[in-house]
Amino acid sequence: MADFYVRTKIYSGKSSLDELNSLHNQKIMLVCDPFLDGSAELEMIKSHFGNDNQVKVFSDVKPNPPLDNIKLGLEIYNQYLPQVMVAVGGGSAIDTAKAIRFFGEKVNNSKLSCFIAIPTTSGTGSEVTNTAVVSDEANNSKFPIMEDYLIPDIAILYPELVMSAPKSVSAFSGLDVLTHAFESLVAQDANLFTDALAEKVISVIFSKLLESYKRPNDYALREEIHQASSAAGIAFNQAGLGIVHSIAHQLGAVFHVPHGLACAMTLPYVIEYNAQDPKCCAKYAQAARKAGLVSGSAGDQVMIRKIVRNIRDLMRAMDCPQSLQQFGVDRKDANEATQRIISDARADGTFPGNPIVPTDQDLEMIYKKVIGN
Repeated sequence: MADFYVRTKIYSGKSSLDELNSLHNQKIMLVCDPFLDGSAELEMIKSHFGNDNQVKVFSDVKPNPPLDNIKLGLEIYNQYLPQVMVAVGGGSAIDTAKAIRFFGEKVNNSKLSCFIAIPTTSGTGSEVTNTAVVSDEANNSKFPIMEDYLIPDIAILYPELVMSAPKSVSAFSGLDVLTHAFESLVAQDANLFTDALAEKVISVIFSKLLESYKRPNDYALREEIHQASSAAGIAFNQAGLGIVHSIAHQLGAVFHVPHGLACAMTLPYVIEYNAQDPKCCAKYAQAARKAGLVSGSAGDQVMIRKIVRNIRDLMRAMDCPQSLQQFGVDRKDANEATQRIISDARADGTFPGNPIVPTDQDLEMIYKKVIGN
């Protein structure tokens, strides 16, 4: 059975923040990245709450949200007992808010009346998904919390918040969007609805990401990439992901590679691996044709090579390292981590979504290519 649903109401554009004006007489817990606390952007968002609401800010958010910081946020949640949670920031801030909510509702046997996500990066799609990825720093590992009730009720896509992002963030997060689209396209639970979103996102990223990277103040480009990020999030939340993310999560946990970059390093090799399945190969090729990567009637295998080349060209144009060695990881250290990477990738929550079940040898082959020459 194929099912498709979008739990989140999405508001996009210049007036999207006006949706916050509907909150009245609420205790609001606002979770945000630390650099946003006290900023003009956050004050602008808070100005939409009105004087009849109470607002408590938690800004001690770390990249790859560690459990220790989530515990600090949980202490505030337990004392304050908010009715509404608003998450403002990148994927780490939204995931932190989800994790605080997850534990806070369990501890207090309560339920938020509304959860609102306002992303400041165009990448994770966390504003429309059921997943929070949390880091256990004591054990140097990552694990996902996956519950449908964690999907935000409202997502506000306000492009002005994305325009000030550093160029590296725009690049890495955009490549994360591309990975979400390619993985959801061939994932185990993909269907016509998720395919339509994934194919459109692939087209948008290949045609618009580099221009957006070069012209960060172009509102129309930023809005389109921002919307593509959410569209990809909807697609993979339904269809699933695969071993790009299984491996990338370990690259982040062990070597602290930014998530979108870790995905982009791994994506070409997983596409080549999955393309041995004729159905996957055909779906990749069809998406590439719709994206206009090749004109005429090139064969499917030619399209796979074209996809891989375009990913690498895009990374090169945005000054992205394409291997662990280019990122600065010593080859010896990377090789020594091989068995751990393989074991933890197999245990990762995204692993079952891959269209082909890889052996340990397959995972090692892919990982060795990510290490680089």
